[in-house]
Amino acid sequence: MSSRLSGKIALVTGAGQGVGQGIAFALAANGASVAVTGRTLSKLETTCAEIEKRGGVALPIECNVKNLDSMTACVEQVVSHFGGLNILVNNAQEVPLGDLHSVTEEAFEAGWQSGPLATLRMMKLCHPHLKGDGCIVNLASTAAKRWDMKGYGAYAAVKEAIRSLSRGAACEWAEDGIRTNVILPHALSPALQWWTENRPEEAAEFVASIPMKRIGDCELDIGNFVASLCSEDSRYVNGQTIALDGGQASLG
Repeated sequence: MSSRLSGKIALVTGAGQGVGQGIAFALAANGASVAVTGRTLSKLETTCAEIEKRGGVALPIECNVKNLDSMTACVEQVVSHFGGLNILVNNAQEVPLGDLHSVTEEAFEAGWQSGPLATLRMMKLCHPHLKGDGCIVNLASTAAKRWDMKGYGAYAAVKEAIRSLSRGAACEWAEDGIRTNVILPHALSPALQWWTENRPEEAAEFVASIPMKRIGDCELDIGNFVASLCSEDSRYVNGQTIALDGGQASLG
């Protein structure tokens, strides 16, 4: 295990599987104590058990990011248990996919509530605890970079709102000692597997567009980058959007 995040406390939303889980693994492997949050306790406990098996420290906390009371209780539990908070990773997101006529208002509202609204709420709840040496990493998507936006307009809209909020936080909260950055990850997650199975032709075209001809590993590629971004190695990086996509630039 690395010690570059030794003594740091991290909160990762949507960490029961996929990208969030990979980030939690990497943060713990770099020495951080990690609050693993999400809606399904059994998945959170599995993530924490693996972290502890590797010698790390983790705490599972059920949290519904569409519910302010649940989020408030989550942050309070993290601070009470660990004694503080240094790193916030906003990963949880319900995805409103489909062309504009087929995306329901309910699906778009769920995307809004679990995405930009939840991100803003969590950043504000964590702000008092992050002051001094805090780091926020928010997840957006290269879907917004696509030239052909058919089927991705609603999803890209909620993710672009997260990018705007992140830029605002980077500018407004830097004086409080808080850095805020955004990553746009392509990773071998359950969500990507679903997309590959349901849109095989588009998925094949997507992989062919990546110069490296592979999609990132949730822990080794995405998680390790986030760990570096949250460390002193990146102390001068703020307000940036970083695509972790193997060089792919147009399809997303």
